[in-house]
Amino acid sequence: MENKNTGKRVLGIQLPTDPRWVNMAEMSLQDILTDHAYCEQKATTSCITLIQRYSDKELLVEKVSPIVSEEWSHFRLVLKELEKRGLKLGHQRRDEYVNGLLKFIRKGVTPDELFLDRILICAMIEARSCERFRLLSLNVKEEALRSFYHKFMVSEAGHYRLFLDLAEHYLGKEVTQTRWQEWLAFEATLVKGLKPRADRMH
Repeated sequence: MENKNTGKRVLGIQLPTDPRWVNMAEMSLQDILTDHAYCEQKATTSCITLIQRYSDKELLVEKVSPIVSEEWSHFRLVLKELEKRGLKLGHQRRDEYVNGLLKFIRKGVTPDELFLDRILICAMIEARSCERFRLLSLNVKEEALRSFYHKFMVSEAGHYRLFLDLAEHYLGKEVTQTRWQEWLAFEATLVKGLKPRADRMH
């Protein structure tokens, strides 16, 4: 059996998700799939924005471009899952988690420092998404859903690592890891203050 702390240890996440969230999400499948779909859509947009802002960074453009297609294909997969279950895509809701993370991006800093934060917020979102998908893949009752979420977990883990690797490539491991630890600590505080909700992936 997989150790329950594996995701926390590998991803560096300091505060694991409240286990009650999985049961809540399972009982509100249309809501959680709707939010998941919009998360994939926003991830697509975020990657496009990174490419537009940093088109001079050739490795970033090379590595992030495929993620644009992948995230959009994920959006379509979630839509297909909703359709298969006779469920409808609901309205997009305010993302308190991401909005909270955005407040940690530094202002009035050097271009390199701003670039680092923009890369690390992507890594942070992917890490938390991976942790949530892992919980769903291990704990939902329906076997087909466990398999569905396992695929997303694997993909998000790869994206999380890629963003960290890009940050280290451009700014060095020491600078990246120092700031990453600050992001992890901030994210833990943020999550602690957010009430678990059945209609949110984060």
